[in-house]
Amino acid sequence: MVRLTQNVEAAFEAESTYGDPPASALTHLGLLDTFDPRAVEMNVTPVASIGQSTEGFHAAGPINVTVPLKVALQGTGWTHLLGRAIGSTTIGSAVPHSLTGTANSVALLVRENGVGYTLATGVVPNEVTLEADYTTGGYMTLDCACTGFYTQDSAADNANFSDDSLFLVDNYSAVTFPTGPTSDPLLPTDLTVTVGTAAATNTLVPDGPAGSYIEIGERYMRVYASEDTLDTSVSSDGVIDLAAGAEDTTEEIKAIIHADANWSCTRGGSDTSSVNLLKGIYNTEAAKTIYATTNMTTTFSNLKTLKLKVANNNVPIAGTTTRNSITKWLTNNSVSRGLADVTLELTMTAEDETWYDKYVAKTTIPLIRLDFGSSGSIALTNGTITAFSRPLSGAGEIVDTMTIKFRGGGDYKNFSAFAISADWTL
Repeated sequence: MVRLTQNVEAAFEAESTYGDPPASALTHLGLLDTFDPRAVEMNVTPVASIGQSTEGFHAAGPINVTVPLKVALQGTGWTHLLGRAIGSTTIGSAVPHSLTGTANSVALLVRENGVGYTLATGVVPNEVTLEADYTTGGYMTLDCACTGFYTQDSAADNANFSDDSLFLVDNYSAVTFPTGPTSDPLLPTDLTVTVGTAAATNTLVPDGPAGSYIEIGERYMRVYASEDTLDTSVSSDGVIDLAAGAEDTTEEIKAIIHADANWSCTRGGSDTSSVNLLKGIYNTEAAKTIYATTNMTTTFSNLKTLKLKVANNNVPIAGTTTRNSITKWLTNNSVSRGLADVTLELTMTAEDETWYDKYVAKTTIPLIRLDFGSSGSIALTNGTITAFSRPLSGAGEIVDTMTIKFRGGGDYKNFSAFAISADWTL
């Protein structure tokens, strides 16, 4: 039998413990572009000896599992991968989404019809790149460079990995393999890129009790009365939905906060959409000015390509693990989450000097939003253009290429975590 790639599909499950999935539910990854759940390297060291071969013996080192994975933006699989690369452990909860210090992992169950299953656990997206090409057509993709804890094939075509002779002892045989999403993958034309360039006029100025602070994400705001204590008197759970009907303007947010006896709040400039507040963490022990962009307008005209990259600089920690009386020496026995670089790379037909002037003047771009319609949105806060080029050729249009890096807003705790924030609750 000739084995065909179109007979392969993959599903995933979030892990609460690294490398050890609950084996209770699966979500389809959607349309696969490039995938290898068996990219395993033994790190073998040759040991020379007297004889004919320069490798008389082999000393096996730690097993290194990598999982190159590229998917179309179809269904919800890509949002889970990107969301976990950003770092959320609460992607299903109504909380501000931002970078975290935890390396979130998933288990991938791969089914090849008529052959069997492969299970890769502890899959961590270290670097993900969302790409849209407006010049060639085709769907948008999410390209992920992942590491894995370990990978293993099933003994039979029933997703049962609990055999006594196996290292991974997970059993998905009672879990229904999900059907693939039926919706078409997203096209570049499904993505709207908007920019807010003015952020010094419209403001929200909360003044809270000692130790208070506010977190603002792409959709949700959390109000803290003191360290790690949500203020349930401002709202029932301390969370304000910035997209809700009675909370979607800065005037309405001002009224909600000001109504609490322990807080006061004023608003400056015009009443504007509350989702345009700059994302970050703000200390509100004294009156704090939080800016909102005046508006969000599509100013990246005639886009050619877009790449959003989240590179986490994760650190693999080698070690040994014993499971089912089997010991393995693994390169990715544990993973420590590093600092994230959030980068947006754009190419577009040149129209004027707007972006070059901002590059030369080192002017900050307050807010950029990538809106995927019903699939959610991503906010990028306080961007600096770090590279700009405009090559000239003998004929044709002039094309700008620029790279923007983001650092979040605010002045308290790990406010730079809000360099990127999504509005997903999945």
